[in-house]
Amino acid sequence: MTRWVRVGLIALAGFVCLTAIAGGATLIVATLTKAAAGVLVPDAHYLDGSPFHSYLVPGILLAVVIGGTQAVALALVSRRSANALVATVVAAMGLNIWVFIELILIPFSFLQVIYFAATLGEIGLAMLGLGLLEFRVSPRFGLRRSRGTNRLQN
Repeated sequence: MTRWVRVGLIALAGFVCLTAIAGGATLIVATLTKAAAGVLVPDAHYLDGSPFHSYLVPGILLAVVIGGTQAVALALVSRRSANALVATVVAAMGLNIWVFIELILIPFSFLQVIYFAATLGEIGLAMLGLGLLEFRVSPRFGLRRSRGTNRLQN
């Protein structure tokens, strides 16, 4: 895995990990204390028709499952583990499933676009790291696909 792929994966996994844990904790605390409803936590009527009656379980799932898988991917990428790219794809697909379920259950939010873009970024970088996509740098046209190498070339 090249350095820029590793740095990109660390940045994306770190961003998603921190925001998922913070968002999940906010949902949990606000649900338990009945504080900041509508400010930090969406209105409860968004949950009508879903299997949830409050944001407690979604908060736990967001913090533990999404934040946890992203934390594992972040740790493995940081340590340059052989399983780092697989963990990254698993974490990205988990986030992707989360976003699609959100799209079904609650109204559209721009955050869904941001996190969907993060999943695409993580999967794309993992594909580059695995050698499934290959690019080289061209001074005239920027990144270009190259053949037979997994490194950026001039």
